Amino acid sequence: MATNILEIHELNVHYGDSHVLHNVSFELKEGHLLALMGRNGAGKTTSQLTISGLLAVSSGEMRLKGKNFAHQSPESIAKSGIRLVPQGRRVFASLSVEENLIVAEQKTEDRSKWDLSKIYSMFPALQPKKNQRASTLSGGEQQMLVIGRALMGNPSVLLLDEPSEGLAPLIVQEVNHSISKLKNEGLSIILVEQNFSVAKSLADDFVILNTGRVAFKGTASEVDAKPDLATQHLGIF
Repeated sequence: MATNILEIHELNVHYGDSHVLHNVSFELKEGHLLALMGRNGAGKTTSQLTISGLLAVSSGEMRLKGKNFAHQSPESIAKSGIRLVPQGRRVFASLSVEENLIVAEQKTEDRSKWDLSKIYSMFPALQPKKNQRASTLSGGEQQMLVIGRALMGNPSVLLLDEPSEGLAPLIVQEVNHSISKLKNEGLSIILVEQNFSVAKSLADDFVILNTGRVAFKGTASEVDAKPDLATQHLGIF
């Protein structure tokens, strides 16, 4: 049975006077992909930003491999093994593809971990364009680049915030295939995804948020057993 690599416990977060996450609790198992879902404004991106340290925790705990990191800096959290791929394909536009990758490199003695050659193997479309400015890439190539940049930090947990947003269907398939390969390599992933069918094709576990609260959490098989779940909490009819 897989152990928990990441544990979120009774997490509360505020934007100014607005209470946006209410006692949120869930676990990410090692080597699993957890789909974090909900309608617009449910708290999905807020959760990702909080886990990565970009939003402050009001109360609660976040534990990576048993160690509470709830009040650490984003830099410290990244170095500990949590990397975020934010919404919107935020490449460093004036840098080359390879410079985008190198700037995020966190070296490790483990030879199986991520380096330039392994990134190019995962995303072969990037290698022939390694000297081009990142701003000249297509949307799909930029998405591959920002995922690759996060992998260069050799994370133990990867946070993906709507990686297929705004991409053509064929490119979405490519990106989702890459995510599936990362999962098969044993990387632990939290995926924010609006497309329920895409999430079902990738996820081992689900957490569904509704107005900043956990409305459901369970395994993919438990989601399959509750056909009204998507309609009730995700607005799918």
